[in-house]
Amino acid sequence: MSINRKIRTLLFAVAVLTLSVAASAQIGISVNFGPPALPVYEQPICPGDGYIWTPGYWAWDGDDYYWVPGTWILAPEVGFLWTPPWWGWDGGVYLFHEGFWGPHIGFYGGINYGFGYFGTGFVGGRWDGGHFFYNRSVTNINVVNIHNVYNENINIRNESHVSFNGGQGGIQARASGEEEAAMRDRHVGPIASQMEHMQAARGNPELRASSNHGRPPIAATGRPGDFKGSAVPAREAGGEYHAPENRGGGAGARPAVHPNELPAMERPAAPNTGNPKLDQKYQQQQQKLMQKQNNERQKLQQQQEREHQQAQRQNAPPQRQQQMEQRHQQQTQQLQQRHQSQMQSLQSRQSGGRPHR
Repeated sequence: MSINRKIRTLLFAVAVLTLSVAASAQIGISVNFGPPALPVYEQPICPGDGYIWTPGYWAWDGDDYYWVPGTWILAPEVGFLWTPPWWGWDGGVYLFHEGFWGPHIGFYGGINYGFGYFGTGFVGGRWDGGHFFYNRSVTNINVVNIHNVYNENINIRNESHVSFNGGQGGIQARASGEEEAAMRDRHVGPIASQMEHMQAARGNPELRASSNHGRPPIAATGRPGDFKGSAVPAREAGGEYHAPENRGGGAGARPAVHPNELPAMERPAAPNTGNPKLDQKYQQQQQKLMQKQNNERQKLQQQQEREHQQAQRQNAPPQRQQQMEQRHQQQTQQLQQRHQSQMQSLQSRQSGGRPHR
């Protein structure tokens, strides 16, 4: 598998923010166009006592948004609740804020994820006496298997499917004092089963927005990573899907991070000085330079792949991986600029009738 699909964390603005919150760090990833609307789907039935619903969301892999299906997760600690991740417009880009587990629900952008997460707090259940009780009015519970239930009717006022906060068309919400206090609580980031669930979604091409147009075929699962037996498809997209402009190239495209993301090398026009022998010599010089540059691309690509493999073996933290990607992008851009300069210099010498020696 290419490194493009292994580690893609640098984005259009290549902006990486690290926010220290209590004992964990939240990585902010920036993109210069917002995620699609949240799809409409049904919640799978809760698989057992102690599972807490974690809603689906759009994530970013460096090239496209992809849908991470909602799923039921066992809480890492008694008394812990899940604050969902969210996208927010800030400083001209959309920043991703990672979700976390903690004793209180924090701010999640005012996004209506449904099933108890209607923009603020969580009304799908609560802890009481060391046990989690489920609100049957908003969660899909089998009362034959789960007896810790109650009924509390919720008047939902936020029916939006918008998936980001701020900016044009975004949810206009700000964190309350209680939500800000929750950010300072002791909490932990996504647990191992959630990370594995996310990686499985990232590797599924059908979950990419460019493929499903905002209507993922796997919108939710009964258990993390179960994309077959308990998978639920989206009933419909939450809004009209608009493919981002210039994502693949041109102005505003994401800069290449690795040499294999650079445009294919274009062969210059055949020399035409009127001297066939001189033109043949010039063409040989062009071919020799292109072969040399292609070898340099491959050499740098192999070097960067070895660094990725080493980082994976060492289980490098996200901050280190992002620093590595920044360095790779700088190396790739320097290589591209040097090659462009070499080709321009050769063409200039050729047009001036001075063969390259």
